[in-house]
Amino acid sequence: MTVSTSALGGLTPLPAASGRAGFGGALHSEWTKIRSVRSTMWTLSTAVVVTVGISVLGNWGRAHNTTASPARLAAEDLTQRSMFGIILGQLIMVVFGALAITSEYSTGMIRTALTAQPRRTPVFWSKFLVVSAVAFVIGEIISFASFLIDSSFWRGKGIALSLSSPHAMQAVIGGGLYLAGSAILAFGIGAILRHTAGAITTGVGLLFVVTIIASFLPDNWQSHFNKWLPFNSGGQAWATQHVRGTDLGAWTGFGVFMIYGVVAVLIGMYVFRKRDA
Repeated sequence: MTVSTSALGGLTPLPAASGRAGFGGALHSEWTKIRSVRSTMWTLSTAVVVTVGISVLGNWGRAHNTTASPARLAAEDLTQRSMFGIILGQLIMVVFGALAITSEYSTGMIRTALTAQPRRTPVFWSKFLVVSAVAFVIGEIISFASFLIDSSFWRGKGIALSLSSPHAMQAVIGGGLYLAGSAILAFGIGAILRHTAGAITTGVGLLFVVTIIASFLPDNWQSHFNKWLPFNSGGQAWATQHVRGTDLGAWTGFGVFMIYGVVAVLIGMYVFRKRDA
């Protein structure tokens, strides 16, 4: 039976939908969501302010109160010290990475997203790419800002500290990568657990609590065990000297650190595809 235009109130019917939602559409959707969610913006802003602020205050205080000679100060890893706020910043990036996926489960929006885009693989990887890119940019902003501000304090003490100093550029870039890796690890854990508090607690436990507990192990155990922990191995990326108890190189250590994140993301992908929203 043919339906006339008059039967439709003079309106021309829309053409039938064709094709299927693609990765580009999913990527655009995830970028829009991450920019429009207020909690995400507050978390990232807090990461920058708190991490850079703690680094600046700590280095300013040490530089203005130290009685150490320039020769003694030069023997320290002042590049890593200039970014020591990363120790707290990693925990905030864990919150960001976890919220990027668990918040949709807590609000039920994940069902809407999967209704609009039933193909789960593009949805998951678009989330992952957006989270990784944003975390990397914010991480590098934190790392470079901390170093550039704090290095001026040490130059006032007669220490020639700049991006051209030995291994300084590697450490500063590595600091941003470490923060991005922390968010990626939390994203994977969030995809597995689908629970914000659980994902944040697990991420903080792996990066922070386990490291503290391991420090109470016998020395001969620490020499074999500590270097494989996420914080110790990843910490090599933003150091110019070997981290205590770790004999891994900068990028080898970072590679070990990223194994944790990759494994978490791959398991999270499997859970995302197999389990109901």
